[in-house]
Amino acid sequence: MSAGTSDLKGRLTDGLYGLGWGAVKRLPEPTAARLFRTIADQVWKRRGKSVLRLESNLARVVPDASPERLAELSRAGMRSYMRYWMESFRLPTWSPERIKAGIDVADVHHLTEGLDAGNGVIIALPHLANWDLAGAWVTTDLKVPFTTVAERLEPATLYDRFVAYREGLGMEVLPHSGGAAFGTLARRLRAGGLICLVADRDLSASGVEVSFFGATARMPAGPALLAQQTGALLMPVTLWYDGTSVMRGRIHPAVGMPQEGTRAERTSAMTQALADAFAGGIAEHPEDWHMLQRLWLDDLDPRGEPT
Repeated sequence: MSAGTSDLKGRLTDGLYGLGWGAVKRLPEPTAARLFRTIADQVWKRRGKSVLRLESNLARVVPDASPERLAELSRAGMRSYMRYWMESFRLPTWSPERIKAGIDVADVHHLTEGLDAGNGVIIALPHLANWDLAGAWVTTDLKVPFTTVAERLEPATLYDRFVAYREGLGMEVLPHSGGAAFGTLARRLRAGGLICLVADRDLSASGVEVSFFGATARMPAGPALLAQQTGALLMPVTLWYDGTSVMRGRIHPAVGMPQEGTRAERTSAMTQALADAFAGGIAEHPEDWHMLQRLWLDDLDPRGEPT
């Protein structure tokens, strides 16, 4: 692809997202929901690369599913994914009362008691349901500020849109830039703060290998390393839709920190514990896992990099 073609595609992508944030939030909510469900069904019917990858990933989560069942799951998965986008485009206009009404989280005491202890808390989530809505609930209902990390997107204007969107929801957003982000996150935790990280897919190709649905995947080491370095609690969170307008969630107990072994061994054990918690939530609600990329090592390219 030439530079000019790439620039044009980038401007078009940025413009479409801008249109989404500008137009979708003005639609009546039932109309927006129907529109995005229709978009999901049309995308699913085309059987493009993203749909086929989602179906392939779901086949690992539900290994005994028939082809018909996998097709049903992938269709429901695309509807769930488009619901995420519909809600995200509308979230900046939601009142605190609407945000609170849109989510019901179990076992919140794990988080509030952890924060009260004063050593900081790291929330780690997989790509389940709407993690942005969960973040907005934390800042508006619990009234707890937090810091997160965003993958740099192309074009830069699109990344800027996402940063502005999440900052508008009350989040501090750092670029995914290795050591610089890690140092800032560690400082926030030492001050007793909250960090939220989506942590079921490694973006660096240098993460921790874990057993995930019977095969080897790679997940980021950052959450476990931050917990070890700062003494913060590391808590998995899982989210799901239940067929209503309300998203559900659960805050799991903190992952134990091993007292023995090398740092690499402790990091591996803690990341595996996260993976196990993620797998439990995904297995219960596979249609809400928005993993449209390659994840398992034997699905990656020969260099071991995500594609």
